[in-house]
Amino acid sequence: MLGNSFHLVLFLIAYLIGAAVSLTHRLPSRDVRTGTGNEYFLSTLPVAFIAPMQLDRAGWTVTADSFQPGCEPRNVLDRTGATWWETQFNPTVVPLPHNIVIDMKNSYVINGFRMLPRQDGSASGNIGQHTIDVSLDSNTWTRVASGTYANDQARKTTYFQNVPARYVRLTAQSTAEGRGYQSVTVGEINVLSGPDPTLPRDNWKVTADSENPLPNQHRAVEATDGAPTTYWSTQFDGSSPGFPHTFTIDQGSAKAVSGLSYLGPPTSKGRIGQYTIHKSTDGSTWTLVTSGTWTDDVQPKSTEFGAVTVQYIRLTALSEAGNRGPWAAAAEINLFDGSRQATDFSVSVDSQETTVPTEDGRANNALDGDPTTFWTTQWANTNNVPRYPHFFRIDMKVPYSVKGLSYLPRQTPGNRQGNIGQHLIEVSLDGASWTPVARGTWQDDQLMKVVNWQGVLGRYLRLTALTEAGNRGPWAAAAEIKPLIQSTYSAPAPESQGRWGETIDFPLVPVAVALVPATSEVLVWSAWNADNYGDGNGRTVTAIYSPSTGIVTQSVVTNTQHDMFCPGISMSRTGLIVVSGGTNAEKTSIYNPDTYSWSSGAQLVMPRGYHSQVTLSNGGIFTIGGSWSGVQGGKNAEYYDPIANTWSLRPGCPVAPILTNDRQGIYRQDNHAWLFARQNRSVFHAGPSRNMNWFTTDNQGTTTPAGARGNDVDAMNGIAVMYDAVAGKILTVGGALHYDSAYTSAKAHIITLGAPNARPTVTTLPDAHYARAFHNSVVLPDGRVLIVGGVNYARIFSDDTSILYPELFDPTTNTFTVMAPMSIPRNYHSVAILLADGTVFTGGGGLCGVGCTANHYDAQIFRPPYLFNADGTVATRPKITNLSPAAKNVPLGSTVTVTTDTPVAKFAMVRFGSATHSVNTDQLRVPLTFTAAATGGGNVYRVGVPGDPGVVVPGWWMLFALDARGVPSLAATVQVG
Repeated sequence: MLGNSFHLVLFLIAYLIGAAVSLTHRLPSRDVRTGTGNEYFLSTLPVAFIAPMQLDRAGWTVTADSFQPGCEPRNVLDRTGATWWETQFNPTVVPLPHNIVIDMKNSYVINGFRMLPRQDGSASGNIGQHTIDVSLDSNTWTRVASGTYANDQARKTTYFQNVPARYVRLTAQSTAEGRGYQSVTVGEINVLSGPDPTLPRDNWKVTADSENPLPNQHRAVEATDGAPTTYWSTQFDGSSPGFPHTFTIDQGSAKAVSGLSYLGPPTSKGRIGQYTIHKSTDGSTWTLVTSGTWTDDVQPKSTEFGAVTVQYIRLTALSEAGNRGPWAAAAEINLFDGSRQATDFSVSVDSQETTVPTEDGRANNALDGDPTTFWTTQWANTNNVPRYPHFFRIDMKVPYSVKGLSYLPRQTPGNRQGNIGQHLIEVSLDGASWTPVARGTWQDDQLMKVVNWQGVLGRYLRLTALTEAGNRGPWAAAAEIKPLIQSTYSAPAPESQGRWGETIDFPLVPVAVALVPATSEVLVWSAWNADNYGDGNGRTVTAIYSPSTGIVTQSVVTNTQHDMFCPGISMSRTGLIVVSGGTNAEKTSIYNPDTYSWSSGAQLVMPRGYHSQVTLSNGGIFTIGGSWSGVQGGKNAEYYDPIANTWSLRPGCPVAPILTNDRQGIYRQDNHAWLFARQNRSVFHAGPSRNMNWFTTDNQGTTTPAGARGNDVDAMNGIAVMYDAVAGKILTVGGALHYDSAYTSAKAHIITLGAPNARPTVTTLPDAHYARAFHNSVVLPDGRVLIVGGVNYARIFSDDTSILYPELFDPTTNTFTVMAPMSIPRNYHSVAILLADGTVFTGGGGLCGVGCTANHYDAQIFRPPYLFNADGTVATRPKITNLSPAAKNVPLGSTVTVTTDTPVAKFAMVRFGSATHSVNTDQLRVPLTFTAAATGGGNVYRVGVPGDPGVVVPGWWMLFALDARGVPSLAATVQVG
């Protein structure tokens, strides 16, 4: 029955483990194992057993009941069997039992324990009878295995069911020699975590885009034959087709799949680097499941995801791991069995409809896998209909690493009753203490909603419905509610790399964003539709997120007859948000934060979209480019006078000098200019074209070339951010030669501006860690810059080659540091801005229609490292307790008196931001000079505001106080100029 898979068992066991498990372990809740030697596999498993992997032990600590000096417990973590832990035997012998405890410092889902005896040739102290226990708190312990180790020097491996743990305890009850010795020894200890079992391959049919033509060699089937010495390879004799390459698996029928394992070829040629995995129910329509990059080594690779029930899986190779050529190859490919991910789940609800014979609304219907059945809260008894909130709680019976939830509204044709709108999602280990992981508002339609977050350990998952999406009544309903779980859990990155917060769900894809002055709420919008663009019917779907309440409120703007997709965005002097062009290319719409309302502004002289615009030192607005909409080409500059509400051309500022050399021509060449306001109503153009320029905006305007951006090339969809406006410092990172289907760059530069029309100084920095495009940049109060999102290969509406690791640029050292990874890709049409609490909002990506996997109807909040102490606890912030003069109308060049609750070391202002398509021309940072006040006592400071409106562009700013550790206060909002 095992067939070819049996060979893979033997290979992987030898490859991954070596000699292993003890002979007499009792494995709780696990099938009996059979085998030969010291390695065992499940007797009922008709497929390969992919062994769990060893966890990284960096930072782990160990304690023991006793030790002999020179044989300390820490030796079991030193990665060599030449040293060992030994219990005390001199001057007195400490008797059995003995225990050694591993503290992994974070909680993991584990399923294995590995022990290597001392390796010096002596069997003295080898452990015999023993137990293995785990704990989350070091107080309450759970037995996961017990047994007797063989008296030899072979590595011992014990497998058990997935269990969450931080601490692992090995207790020795006897020595293996059986002669009454009381001292025990251990060479090395490892803890294991691994994937689900693999699916049978008996009925598989596999195909590839290319095979090498040698007779009976390197065919696709050789990646599923169980023999690691044979392998599939794309053609390498004669002509070699280039990437991408595909390997497609037809399982014969639909099965639950939770991951894929990949073993590279025996030779290095063809090892897969960047990859994607897609699923299909019919072999024709494909949906992205996940993507990533495998390292260039001999180790087996695997990727896991929430279980999907499909017949077809496709692995697409996008690059060769070592850049050796255009080939892809695989010795073995397996799929993980995801069927257990929904086994024996139970559900409890606050209400369910069971009294109507024609409508079965039981809660279990939302877990049955049948979209035609549904759960609904009680509605038939009109005298006692339960009101919101409603909850749906899933008990998964054992803890899992929960990374998301999918919600399918009821699928009754024409009936949206009970669609959930505002909601809260929480996870718990014990059913009593709950951790929020996501909140927000879902769109009122019948499409599947998928919410992702960083993996969290939990046994219970609770969805709380707060409103009905269409305000039709007090009911809630769901056809299917499914946890998205993964079989392994990685503890969060240390707080020194920042921390990602809960997911914020939106009823739209946030393609544009603006931080609203005065309220510090987040205004987002998509286009005429929540998840698509292009109709141009004069409406825009918008929403406002309140960071203080967590509530997302949707609104559809129709009164301005303006589809505001792909516009220019600027914050005016008075805090109005001015949005020009886009799909309705001639329109201008203005958002008033005081009234929460939109009104029409003057029409552009030249309709445009994908242009950029920037607020000037006099409060006017400058725009240029934008051939995505309107007539292509000739999109010379315009100037907006907010007092007169007029647009006028600036013929002295032609578009030609800013063009890139994009292969798609003018349609892309004048997009997304990097514009910065400077003194005397001037504008500096930093890119994305390699050539830079100065513009003056008075009268007809003028253009002055500013030279090339160092050794950079065109960097379309890269970023540029003014992190120090006083010194004129601009950071640029990444981008691509072409807008679409192009390799990206990791190049980074600092541009230092002098007087208007003078050539700036360009400093070439060491490359960033990741080449990327479609990313965003956010300047933080301390002057560092967060680079977030983007793809390694620029392709619109695609999450392939997503870069999930942000980077933090430090201008004091000119270095980039990798931050904690995201769980949700942020690529084309994503946004990011600084919030008033010093955190970063990043969201969106996609806007490519129903069913497009690049659509992300959500956002997350990133908490930078400066918000944490060295031990990972939340840092205490300084507080601004008083500000004089009041928040509004702070004159340029004036002095502001600021009182704080504790001493501070720095002050800085960051202008309220807006962003779309990787461009945020509003964000500027101004470091401020200050002195301690001579009178008033305490922590009172006199803070100077620069007098140059080319440095402090008039408008609304966030004023931060930072203590000596760099921890920022909550911002005080000030209107300057």
